[in-house]
Amino acid sequence: MTSRYRVEYALKTHRRDQFIEWIKGLLAVPFVLYSQPTGVFETNGFNVTQMSEEAHRRYAEIMRDIEVMIDDHIANQLGASRAPSKLKLLVPTIGNFFTRLPLEAAFKFQDRKRYISSRRFVSPSFNDVRLILNSAQLMAVTTHGTLRLATFDGDVTLYDDGQSLEPTSPVIPRMIDLMRKNVKIGIVTAAGYTTAERYYSRLHGLLDAIANSTALTPQQRQNIVIMGGEANYLFEFSPTAPHLLSPVPRERWLTAEMASWSDSSITALLDVAEAALRDCIKNLNLPATLMRKDRAVGIIPSNPTVRIPRESLEETVLVVQKILELSVGGRDFDNKVVPFCAFNGGRDVFVDIGDKSWGVSVCQQWFGGDGAEHRIKPEQTLHVGDQFLSAGSNDFKARSVSTTAWIASPAETVELLDELADFMGKKLS
Repeated sequence: MTSRYRVEYALKTHRRDQFIEWIKGLLAVPFVLYSQPTGVFETNGFNVTQMSEEAHRRYAEIMRDIEVMIDDHIANQLGASRAPSKLKLLVPTIGNFFTRLPLEAAFKFQDRKRYISSRRFVSPSFNDVRLILNSAQLMAVTTHGTLRLATFDGDVTLYDDGQSLEPTSPVIPRMIDLMRKNVKIGIVTAAGYTTAERYYSRLHGLLDAIANSTALTPQQRQNIVIMGGEANYLFEFSPTAPHLLSPVPRERWLTAEMASWSDSSITALLDVAEAALRDCIKNLNLPATLMRKDRAVGIIPSNPTVRIPRESLEETVLVVQKILELSVGGRDFDNKVVPFCAFNGGRDVFVDIGDKSWGVSVCQQWFGGDGAEHRIKPEQTLHVGDQFLSAGSNDFKARSVSTTAWIASPAETVELLDELADFMGKKLS
């Protein structure tokens, strides 16, 4: 039983989003009751049309009911009630919400694009629900609010894994359009480079486009920063710098909480992580080499052409995370001394000091100003990334300080930014 439990946990539980799975389960009921798979054999299309209309109505009703539950959950969290909300009882892993989510409107929007209600053999999927939640969040921060800051992951979000943001990327004009609308941009990436040259090599298409844009004012060109190593290296745009980026000294951007992390505590945590990683290399016979940096430690393939199996990477993440939790006392997101993030990068595993919640918080403070009254608020911030599963995924932590959108590829990011521009345009009109 113990062995089976471990297998179920390691290979399944942490690979799911319980809220999305719950919604998917609710939508499966009207699909089973109202889908007409036999309609494919009938010449009269009336039954199929009727089925589609009824399924659409029932799906929309479910989304409206969930919307009401979220409203109740928000009222519960604002009231600081000790009793859990109904939604919390149904989905124990649910966190806090910074905005309402107009799910019924978002479903109708996505149904027009994906024809979810018209399907007879494929029920509403994980991706259907994920994209509905994305649209609802975009509606909330635009038509029902004001978006002031958009932060983005790098790999798989702005460009393919391990690649660069080339001048031909369709995401570039859309990001510049956001800057033109005075939305601040933060690229919050796990890539922990200490020099501007390395970040320029990954982001040169965007940086060159910003430098040469005639649509942006000099002030608007400053509306972008690069936060590297999750929350460890900040670079601001500089049109006169050789690589269009200038490093910002830590004392200028560290939050008060981050300034309390001592160098000795950071070193001690990385030492424990390094020892755990060495054990994983030995125990799992990984074809990997250890890499130690000043604010991170990780393993990379010994041969760049070799891919370490996904299961081995996830096992390494879970082992290292558990050892660090026990070493520093408590879960990593409860550790107030030196927070850390252990994550699976697809080809490697790294442990960074801090995590993306701190990286996004730095961007909120940098563009908003010191003090809680000046900092850009979570409900005015949107973080876009591809890693939102609960373990080994470094975008997950951003949910604690901002609204989020979960994408699966750079092409989805382009679609998301088109949606965002459309919703912002509707608000302006």
